[in-house]
Amino acid sequence: QVQLVESGGGLVQAGGSLRLSCAASGRTFSSYGMGWFRQAPGKEREFVAAISWSGGTTYYADSVKGRFTISRDNIKNTVYLQMNSLKPEDTAVYYCAAADRVVVTRTQYHYWGQGTQVTVSS
Repeated sequence: QVQLVESGGGLVQAGGSLRLSCAASGRTFSSYGMGWFRQAPGKEREFVAAISWSGGTTYYADSVKGRFTISRDNIKNTVYLQMNSLKPEDTAVYYCAAADRVVVTRTQYHYWGQGTQVTVSS
């Protein structure tokens, strides 16, 4: 089992940056594909980015490509989401999740964190 705890959310002006962190417990963290999802009020939870166990493969939603970067540190059991050039439409609760492999489909993720709020003001 994996337990996930996100941090790093907050309020930022449009054009600014934030780095989210997701700390994982469990000795098998390095074997999981990891993903970030987000959910805005009244909308479904959507895929943002994913990374393979080795970090060698990454996927991004078109809406964040070129602005967000996912990375991981298997020694620290942590996955990161660096968010640059933030827009008001990036406002959402951001969740990290773990899956058996690197995937982009929400239903294939087995473990979820509690989420961290990101608010981008215009």
